[in-house]
Amino acid sequence: MKKLIECVPNFSEGVNMGIIKQITDQIEAVEGVTLLDVDPGKATNRTVVTFVGTPDEVVEAAFRAIKKASELIDMSKHKGEHPRMGATDVCPFVPVSNITMEETVIYARKLAERVGNELHIPVYCYENAAFSKERRNLAYCRSGEYEALPDKLQKPEWKPDFGPAIFNAKAGATAVGARDFLVAYNVNLNTTSTRRANAIAFDVREKGRTVKDEKGNTVTIPGTLKSVKAIGWFIEEYGIAQISMNLTNISITPVHIAFDEVCKKAAERGIRVTGSELVGLIPLKAMLDAGKYFLLKQQRSVGISEKEIIKIAVKSLGLDDLKPFNPEEKIIEYVLADKKKKRLVGMNLVAFADETASESPAPGGGSISAYAGVLGASLATMVANLSSHKRGWDERWKEFSDWAEKGQKLKDELLYLVDEDTNAFNKIMDAFGLPKATDEEKAARSAAIKEASKYAIEIPFRVMQKAAEAMPIAKAMAETGNPNSVSDAGVGALCIRTAVYGAYLNVKINAAGLDDKADEILNRTMEAEKEVIDIVKSKM
Repeated sequence: MKKLIECVPNFSEGVNMGIIKQITDQIEAVEGVTLLDVDPGKATNRTVVTFVGTPDEVVEAAFRAIKKASELIDMSKHKGEHPRMGATDVCPFVPVSNITMEETVIYARKLAERVGNELHIPVYCYENAAFSKERRNLAYCRSGEYEALPDKLQKPEWKPDFGPAIFNAKAGATAVGARDFLVAYNVNLNTTSTRRANAIAFDVREKGRTVKDEKGNTVTIPGTLKSVKAIGWFIEEYGIAQISMNLTNISITPVHIAFDEVCKKAAERGIRVTGSELVGLIPLKAMLDAGKYFLLKQQRSVGISEKEIIKIAVKSLGLDDLKPFNPEEKIIEYVLADKKKKRLVGMNLVAFADETASESPAPGGGSISAYAGVLGASLATMVANLSSHKRGWDERWKEFSDWAEKGQKLKDELLYLVDEDTNAFNKIMDAFGLPKATDEEKAARSAAIKEASKYAIEIPFRVMQKAAEAMPIAKAMAETGNPNSVSDAGVGALCIRTAVYGAYLNVKINAAGLDDKADEILNRTMEAEKEVIDIVKSKM
């Protein structure tokens, strides 16, 4: 697995898209890097760019972008609503996969050193890349903004971590950091008052506000949300005030909690929240957590499709208040997905049937078994969802929601295995097609065949396991679910049994060492299927 780092540079230009295009062209020119998002803001005169790639390539792309920004952006002429101190104002690195924060810090500092030495731009390292406690805080590093740099750079305590302690009038200074995933999130208000927006921001942000007590002493009153930075501002483009927040740790304060808290504090001040806005990208889990949060508040089942959960999140957070919200462009996993790759589960029913019936050996029984499991899990989940909304059963909604959520998870895992069974077969074919002229090639070919064969055994066994896990849902729905849908629970059990038995045949024809475990799963499933059918018959 590749090591992946996300980089989210903020450039002090949000109006001239020709300049931004020249900067992002530098990023896209680096092989091994994928440009994910370009989000300009006219009022802030700032563009947030997001790209991801392997570490050395991310460093190279970031350096080229910073270099180009220093050539095209003149900070002496810059004006905007957002705090800023440089043409490239900030450039954080974020560990995405297979890389630690400690490793990410090394790459961030490598970039900072190169920018300072080669571009002669003062660089301050912040967050996890900081060399001192004070400089961990970005707001501290950026205090006084661009206008304060001439004086700051003359003071020993403001010596840059890299680069000269000399004012660069055109490029300003840059902050390079390493941090956890940060969500830039704005909440829209039905007011034009920046003062009132700021009051709400001070209510919620972790730093809170400073006031004088009855003795004239300065006292800090902390805000209600941890790991949240916030300010209020007026956005001329939309004609409204916003609470602009950085959620620096969404495992502590997720988006939906921040939204609800702002709604609460705004209402206390006679102001209404009309919606919200995501700047840049957001992880899929954050959107799913939000959707489930609002469904649970409504006492609705969370065992619905991913697409529907995201729709609930978008509507509940009002993410389409100011402009359309496209999940394919805003959710990081969706942006990274290989949309060109042909997937069986992306086909319609006729195309899938035609592909299966063709002269190609794949998809075959393995993929069909997995899909039978998908149908079985889906039917059991459907009964759970119907039961959670049955009139007169309101107090039981959570019971059925829990069953439906389990069913959705199994359905999604089995959907993945539909394609993965065919991929496993193709890996074997690819391995057999490797050259075998030299001893080294023969050894490599043999190793590839062995590894591919092992994977081809593991996939149908996983299908058995996951499909079998869906049988208790079908049984529970036959026993306690909506009686009007008891036959659907029975059909679901039959599909699950087919999935397990079909995958069992694939295990038996290929496997050695999994026979006993496969036999156990099959026997347990067959017994459970009989129990479900007996229950269904007794209620019909």
